[in-house]
Amino acid sequence: MDALLHSLVFYILAFIVLGSAAYTAFSANLVRAAFSLLFTFFGLAGLYIYLGADFVGISQVIIYVGGILVLLLFGVMFTTNVSGQGTEKQTLQMKWGILFLVVLFLLLIPIAFITPWSVMPDAGSKALESSVSPIGVGLLTKYLLPFEIASLLLLIALIGAVVIARGEPKVRAEAAKEDTSAL
Repeated sequence: MDALLHSLVFYILAFIVLGSAAYTAFSANLVRAAFSLLFTFFGLAGLYIYLGADFVGISQVIIYVGGILVLLLFGVMFTTNVSGQGTEKQTLQMKWGILFLVVLFLLLIPIAFITPWSVMPDAGSKALESSVSPIGVGLLTKYLLPFEIASLLLLIALIGAVVIARGEPKVRAEAAKEDTSAL
Protein backbone atom coordinates (compact mmCIF):
# COMPACT_ATOMS: atom_id res chain seq x y z
CA MET A 1 0.00 0.00 0.00
CA ASP A 2 2.85 2.38 0.82
CA ALA A 3 4.53 1.80 -2.56
CA LEU A 4 1.19 2.44 -4.28
CA LEU A 5 0.82 5.76 -2.45
CA HIS A 6 4.37 6.81 -3.38
CA SER A 7 3.74 5.95 -7.02
CA LEU A 8 0.40 7.77 -6.98
CA VAL A 9 1.93 10.97 -5.59
CA PHE A 10 4.74 10.83 -8.16
CA TYR A 11 2.35 10.28 -11.07
CA ILE A 12 0.02 13.07 -9.94
CA LEU A 13 2.93 15.52 -9.73
CA ALA A 14 4.27 14.32 -13.08
CA PHE A 15 0.83 14.74 -14.67
CA ILE A 16 0.59 18.31 -13.31
CA VAL A 17 4.04 19.14 -14.68
CA LEU A 18 3.49 17.59 -18.11
CA GLY A 19 -0.06 18.90 -18.51
CA SER A 20 0.75 22.47 -17.56
CA ALA A 21 3.96 22.43 -19.61
CA ALA A 22 2.02 21.22 -22.65
CA TYR A 23 -0.58 23.94 -22.13
CA THR A 24 2.23 26.49 -21.81
CA ALA A 25 3.81 25.32 -25.06
CA PHE A 26 0.62 25.08 -27.13
CA SER A 27 -1.52 27.92 -25.77
CA ALA A 28 -2.22 30.79 -28.14
CA ASN A 29 -2.84 33.19 -25.25
CA LEU A 30 0.48 34.30 -23.74
CA VAL A 31 -1.01 35.39 -20.43
CA ARG A 32 -2.65 32.01 -19.86
CA ALA A 33 0.55 30.27 -20.96
CA ALA A 34 2.56 32.27 -18.43
CA PHE A 35 0.11 31.43 -15.66
CA SER A 36 0.25 27.78 -16.70
CA LEU A 37 4.01 27.97 -16.31
CA LEU A 38 3.33 28.70 -12.63
CA PHE A 39 1.85 25.23 -12.21
CA THR A 40 4.78 23.70 -14.07
CA PHE A 41 7.27 25.33 -11.70
CA PHE A 42 5.30 24.36 -8.59
CA GLY A 43 4.94 20.78 -9.87
CA LEU A 44 8.68 20.57 -10.48
CA ALA A 45 9.35 21.90 -7.00
CA GLY A 46 7.02 19.24 -5.61
CA LEU A 47 8.85 16.53 -7.56
CA TYR A 48 12.22 17.76 -6.31
CA ILE A 49 11.04 17.77 -2.71
CA TYR A 50 9.35 14.39 -3.11
CA LEU A 51 12.55 12.88 -4.51
CA GLY A 52 14.67 14.19 -1.63
CA ALA A 53 16.23 17.28 -3.16
CA ASP A 54 14.57 19.73 -0.80
CA PHE A 55 17.12 22.52 -1.32
CA VAL A 56 16.60 22.42 -5.08
CA GLY A 57 12.83 22.34 -4.60
CA ILE A 58 12.77 25.38 -2.35
CA SER A 59 15.22 27.15 -4.66
CA GLN A 60 12.85 26.37 -7.54
CA VAL A 61 10.01 28.13 -5.73
CA ILE A 62 12.07 31.13 -4.59
CA ILE A 63 14.01 31.75 -7.80
CA TYR A 64 11.72 30.63 -10.61
CA VAL A 65 8.26 31.25 -9.15
CA GLY A 66 9.21 34.21 -6.97
CA GLY A 67 11.50 35.98 -9.38
CA ILE A 68 11.62 34.88 -12.97
CA LEU A 69 7.94 34.00 -13.41
CA VAL A 70 6.76 37.25 -11.83
CA LEU A 71 9.09 39.20 -14.14
CA LEU A 72 7.85 37.17 -17.13
CA LEU A 73 4.22 37.78 -16.18
CA PHE A 74 4.74 41.53 -15.91
CA GLY A 75 6.57 41.58 -19.22
CA VAL A 76 3.91 39.55 -20.99
CA MET A 77 0.98 41.42 -19.50
CA PHE A 78 2.41 44.86 -20.31
CA THR A 79 3.59 44.14 -23.85
CA THR A 80 1.12 41.76 -25.48
CA ASN A 81 -2.32 41.86 -26.92
CA VAL A 82 -4.43 39.43 -24.88
CA SER A 83 -6.86 38.57 -27.68
CA GLY A 84 -5.05 35.28 -28.37
CA GLN A 85 -5.63 35.33 -32.14
CA GLY A 86 -2.87 33.64 -34.13
CA THR A 87 -1.89 34.21 -37.74
CA GLU A 88 -1.75 31.59 -40.48
CA LYS A 89 2.04 31.41 -40.13
CA GLN A 90 1.73 30.71 -36.40
CA THR A 91 -0.84 27.99 -37.07
CA LEU A 92 1.46 26.34 -39.62
CA GLN A 93 4.40 26.57 -37.23
CA MET A 94 2.27 24.99 -34.50
CA LYS A 95 1.33 22.07 -36.79
CA TRP A 96 5.00 21.45 -37.63
CA GLY A 97 5.87 21.69 -33.94
CA ILE A 98 3.22 19.14 -32.99
CA LEU A 99 4.43 16.81 -35.74
CA PHE A 100 8.01 17.14 -34.50
CA LEU A 101 6.86 16.48 -30.92
CA VAL A 102 4.98 13.32 -31.92
CA VAL A 103 7.98 11.98 -33.89
CA LEU A 104 10.31 12.75 -30.99
CA PHE A 105 7.95 11.05 -28.53
CA LEU A 106 7.73 7.95 -30.74
CA LEU A 107 11.52 7.79 -30.87
CA LEU A 108 11.89 8.17 -27.09
CA ILE A 109 9.35 5.50 -26.08
CA PRO A 110 11.58 2.53 -27.06
CA ILE A 111 14.55 4.16 -25.35
CA ALA A 112 12.56 4.47 -22.11
CA PHE A 113 11.67 0.79 -22.18
CA ILE A 114 15.12 -0.62 -23.03
CA THR A 115 17.08 1.56 -20.58
CA PRO A 116 18.13 -0.31 -17.41
CA TRP A 117 16.76 2.04 -14.73
CA SER A 118 18.36 1.75 -11.32
CA VAL A 119 15.95 1.53 -8.41
CA MET A 120 16.78 2.28 -4.78
CA PRO A 121 16.30 -0.93 -2.77
CA ASP A 122 13.46 -0.72 -0.24
CA ALA A 123 12.75 2.93 -1.01
CA GLY A 124 9.61 3.12 1.10
CA SER A 125 11.24 2.25 4.43
CA LYS A 126 14.32 4.47 4.17
CA ALA A 127 13.74 8.12 4.96
CA LEU A 128 15.63 10.47 2.70
CA GLU A 129 18.02 12.88 4.39
CA SER A 130 17.84 16.62 3.93
CA SER A 131 20.32 18.13 1.48
CA VAL A 132 20.25 21.63 3.01
CA SER A 133 22.79 21.03 5.79
CA PRO A 134 25.54 19.53 3.60
CA ILE A 135 25.10 22.31 1.02
CA GLY A 136 25.26 25.00 3.71
CA VAL A 137 28.32 23.48 5.37
CA GLY A 138 30.03 23.11 1.99
CA LEU A 139 29.33 26.72 1.00
CA LEU A 140 30.66 28.07 4.29
CA THR A 141 33.77 25.85 4.56
CA LYS A 142 35.26 24.20 1.49
CA TYR A 143 33.67 26.45 -1.17
CA LEU A 144 33.68 29.77 0.71
CA LEU A 145 36.29 31.48 -1.49
CA PRO A 146 34.65 30.56 -4.84
CA PHE A 147 31.26 31.53 -3.37
CA GLU A 148 32.56 34.97 -2.35
CA ILE A 149 34.35 35.48 -5.69
CA ALA A 150 31.10 34.69 -7.51
CA SER A 151 29.21 37.15 -5.32
CA LEU A 152 31.80 39.87 -6.04
CA LEU A 153 31.58 39.21 -9.79
CA LEU A 154 27.80 39.49 -9.64
CA LEU A 155 28.11 42.74 -7.69
CA ILE A 156 30.54 44.15 -10.27
CA ALA A 157 28.16 43.14 -13.07
CA LEU A 158 25.27 44.83 -11.26
CA ILE A 159 27.23 48.05 -10.79
CA GLY A 160 28.28 47.94 -14.45
CA ALA A 161 24.67 47.50 -15.57
CA VAL A 162 23.60 50.50 -13.49
CA VAL A 163 26.40 52.64 -14.91
CA ILE A 164 25.54 51.63 -18.48
CA ALA A 165 21.83 52.25 -17.91
CA ARG A 166 22.37 55.68 -16.38
CA GLY A 167 24.90 56.89 -18.91
CA GLU A 168 27.36 59.69 -18.31
CA PRO A 169 25.67 62.87 -17.03
CA LYS A 170 28.50 65.13 -18.29
CA VAL A 171 28.26 63.72 -21.80
CA ARG A 172 24.49 64.22 -21.87
CA ALA A 173 24.82 67.79 -20.54
CA GLU A 174 27.45 68.69 -23.16
CA ALA A 175 25.37 67.15 -25.94
CA ALA A 176 22.34 69.14 -24.81
CA LYS A 177 24.39 72.39 -24.82
CA GLU A 178 25.65 71.68 -28.36
CA ASP A 179 22.11 70.98 -29.57
CA THR A 180 20.76 74.24 -28.14
CA SER A 181 23.71 76.32 -29.42
CA ALA A 182 23.20 74.97 -32.94
CA LEU A 183 19.67 76.39 -32.99
